[in-house]
Amino acid sequence: MSANGGDWLSGSWRKRDVLYWVGVTAAVPVVGRALWWAAERTYNLVTPYHYHYRPGTITGWIASLLDSHAERRRKRAPIRVYMDGCFDMMHYGHANALRQAKALGEHLVVGLVPDSEIRRCKGPPVMNEEERHTMVESVKWVDEVLTGVPYDLTPAFLDELLNKHHIDYVIHGDDPCILPDGTDAYEYAKKINRFRLIKRTEGVSSTDIVGRMLMCTRVNPRLRAENEALAREFSRSERSNSVTAAAAAAAEAAAAEEEAASRDSRTAVSRFMPTSRRIVQFSEGRVAPAGAKIVYVDGAFDLFHPGHVDFLKCARKEGDFLLVGLHCDEDVTDRRGPHLPLMDLHERALSVLACKYVDEVIIGAPLEVNEDLLTTFNISAVVRGSVSETGHTGHDDTRYGVPRSKGIFRQLESPSDMETATIVKRIVANRQAYEDRNAKKVASEAAYYANHKAYMAEG
Repeated sequence: MSANGGDWLSGSWRKRDVLYWVGVTAAVPVVGRALWWAAERTYNLVTPYHYHYRPGTITGWIASLLDSHAERRRKRAPIRVYMDGCFDMMHYGHANALRQAKALGEHLVVGLVPDSEIRRCKGPPVMNEEERHTMVESVKWVDEVLTGVPYDLTPAFLDELLNKHHIDYVIHGDDPCILPDGTDAYEYAKKINRFRLIKRTEGVSSTDIVGRMLMCTRVNPRLRAENEALAREFSRSERSNSVTAAAAAAAEAAAAEEEAASRDSRTAVSRFMPTSRRIVQFSEGRVAPAGAKIVYVDGAFDLFHPGHVDFLKCARKEGDFLLVGLHCDEDVTDRRGPHLPLMDLHERALSVLACKYVDEVIIGAPLEVNEDLLTTFNISAVVRGSVSETGHTGHDDTRYGVPRSKGIFRQLESPSDMETATIVKRIVANRQAYEDRNAKKVASEAAYYANHKAYMAEG
């Protein structure tokens, strides 16, 4: 009996096992459907409607969440990058280097080498420290400026940057930076993996700009009278310089180019090759908001300098959006004389676009501010400074006749009396010092183009 009873019990448990697994199998799709319904209900309630499921929208929602996370991370701990330099006679090449440096991080710290260090290592600067600080601080990609930094990036100073200023990476161009003892200035930063490289901006250099200035002083009536003898002597000594064979060859080529260019009224020594991509990189596509007061300023803005920056800063305060009109090279030459402007139209456009006080630029603006210009760009105010390269002449009544008649013209007191001619005169007055410096730079730049230049993608 016990045996029969055991058989009955074992059979009963087998039936229960079968029923159990049948029930589980039947319950799985039901529970799964219930969970799916709950998840879908929660998704519809929590997720914004424009991210509800349609082809591609789930990935869009995920991307949005990741962007939000990245933004919160950047605010908590932004990547701080550092770039130092003299930034003397600052031009669009410097600005492009700062733009590329900013692209490698979120907070750009610029180290400004003081006058004393520049004199020790390179000779006298053209612009003093205050003027150079004005220029660097005005660049729209610069977040912070450190003053009094050493010319040499020593291990001790690099440690200070990393620990005190929380710098993540040190940035420099792909052209070599060699110290007087022959060592790489960024060797230590590279060794500890805190160095990042950017592409050198070709087609412009301070050396090239100095050459343009000296050419201008030989043939332009506005500058020739007091500077002709010095400029001519500079050119002779430059041709006879024998620092290196490369420097002598470059000087002879420059002299031949100068002689040929003197037969033309325009400065034709720039190697700058403008591209639409470069203009887009600098402009950033700013658009005036609805109802904004648009302020218009026009001029040549040649050899962009602290006087320009100070005036544009004042002009920007007159409204909500600052529009700058750049006159074409031919118009500037007609008004100022041969070999001016020193920088061509596209070079001037980039320098002005890099200024944080400027919102938009008209490249090749008309000399006369007419009704069509005011209507096309919805201009509310037209301003100009009290300091002018050519002085205030009777042509001003024609140029600004329409905005005057409308009562929207205003002349602002210029904060600075600096002009392009001011910088040219400084160069010529310190001929010997800049001659020595240029001879070395010509040789190093010739060596770079001959031996080190290679393609590098630009950020």
